[in-house]
Amino acid sequence: MAVELEPSWLRVLGSEFDKPYMIELKKFLKDEKQAGQVVYPKGGDIFNAFNKTPFDDLKVVILGQDPYHGEGQAHGLSFSVQKGIAIPPSLRNIYKELLTDIPGFSIPGHGNLTEWAEQGVLLLNATLTVRAGQPNSHQKFGWGTFTDTVIRKISEEKKGIVFILWGAFAQAKAELIDKTKHHIISSPHPSPFSADRGFFGSKAFSKTNEILVGEGKKAIDWQIH
Repeated sequence: MAVELEPSWLRVLGSEFDKPYMIELKKFLKDEKQAGQVVYPKGGDIFNAFNKTPFDDLKVVILGQDPYHGEGQAHGLSFSVQKGIAIPPSLRNIYKELLTDIPGFSIPGHGNLTEWAEQGVLLLNATLTVRAGQPNSHQKFGWGTFTDTVIRKISEEKKGIVFILWGAFAQAKAELIDKTKHHIISSPHPSPFSADRGFFGSKAFSKTNEILVGEGKKAIDWQIH
């Protein structure tokens, strides 16, 4: 299965694309298209998280669950939407937390988080595609196998990565991570349904930077411009 993937990720993940589950997943996505289903994000953006954050530059992982399922929203980065699209509620809460956590942070007028990705923050959804208007519609067709492998490979081949796990779904992935080599920051999800139960005040962003500096790495500039 041919895929355009950033070279350092292709080195780590290349063999996955020839496995039966991935061949089946490719067939499923093709069938969706032939059946007239609208699928997000567009094909060229499905692996955007990997192409914006090379494996060799990886410092932080923020794990999401499913791409946004509205028109023009998803572009392959978890929690991020394209410029010109209304900022979703969870991301609005992320910005509110940054306002109290990072001195000098100001809430941007858009929700495109590419600047984080380009600094080594892998914005990874557990499922990489979705049918328009149907959340979690592609969850059981192989993406979980692929992204679990991504997390395992990061755990095995890297050292000192900060994993930010928001909510029960993301926290269940902690079992894939070697806690003797990496750092895990957990809190409730930034969704309006749970943000007041411990997401606000969790200080994931300043804690991440403290860890990175302690590891001798450059802190993330969380300000989106």
